[in-house]
Amino acid sequence: MSSTLFKLAALAGPRRLLDPLLLRDLGAFVTAGLAALLFGRWFIRYQLERRNLERADKGDSPRLLELHSSKKHVPTMGGFIIWFGWLAAMLFWGNPGSRFIWLSIATAVVLGAVGFADDFVKMKDPKRPGISARAKLAFQLVWGLAIGAYLYVQPLQEDPRAAHSLYFPLLSGWHLPLGLFFIPLVSLVITSSSNAVNLTDGLDGLAMGCSILVAMVFVVVAWFSGEPETSAGSMVPFIPGSGEVSVLAAGLVGAGLGFLWFNCHPAQVFMGDTGSLPLGGLLGLMAVLTKQELLFALAGGIFVIEALSVILQVASFKLLRKRIFLIAPLHHHYQFKGWSETKVTVRFWILAMLLTGASLVILRLQ
Repeated sequence: MSSTLFKLAALAGPRRLLDPLLLRDLGAFVTAGLAALLFGRWFIRYQLERRNLERADKGDSPRLLELHSSKKHVPTMGGFIIWFGWLAAMLFWGNPGSRFIWLSIATAVVLGAVGFADDFVKMKDPKRPGISARAKLAFQLVWGLAIGAYLYVQPLQEDPRAAHSLYFPLLSGWHLPLGLFFIPLVSLVITSSSNAVNLTDGLDGLAMGCSILVAMVFVVVAWFSGEPETSAGSMVPFIPGSGEVSVLAAGLVGAGLGFLWFNCHPAQVFMGDTGSLPLGGLLGLMAVLTKQELLFALAGGIFVIEALSVILQVASFKLLRKRIFLIAPLHHHYQFKGWSETKVTVRFWILAMLLTGASLVILRLQ
């Protein structure tokens, strides 16, 4: 459909009327948002009719189960709403000749399938916690390695040494050549991001709101990295064709807002692993495609903090038999301290805004 759109533009008049990146970003944003809103209403009704609801007992603490007791009647697998809107935008506004588009779609499909399998098992068999954590991690790592291997063989930049490097913010384009270690780096970024977003998805609107903010950063990052002039002006590495990432990110912002319409407190639907695993993986992939893996760690600082809270909690308990937090991930810790769900979510959103704002400042200071 995208190729048809470009041909119509050429026939209708100056191609610049339709082809500019900003116009396609806006088109992807609006298309994804409207598609998610329209599809979401039908999907929620369908899930309610089929009784595909959030499980009441996930093996969590009794207090947490009490706090979230009302959520057991809410439909799950709402990630389909996100991906319906996003894919609609990509089919209409994405450049079908761009490998950035197809790498992103493939990542969403593969990790979405893993998340769907996990949600399906949990929903259909109350005695099972889903597919095993090791199986999920193995799928994520293998897919990340596959992406890394492809980008190693088909580098993003003309200079393979630069393409296989890790860039450091604030150091004027200085980068560390990684060679073959670039492949596990890609897998680490995609896998850790996928799991971190999954861990953050525990309160109404929390993970989606933070993801929208991070995706907005990548809209801007891709504007800089996709053109030689703008990349040189901001000392961001020039990645030929990476402007397409801004279309991907803008579509994700629109689809995320459409989903958030139904996911804000009190949620009418949860994204489930069907949404969170590919959502995090796609954000990680955008960081890899724009060579901004370390900047992503700052912009997505909420996800980093949430993941670290779980790692520290487990390590502390196993080594010292003590807990650092009342419960992990961190957002539940503040619930146990007496904060309302909306207070935790909004305050985490505020922190996410500050972190994404700081990442944009650093982007301009490079």
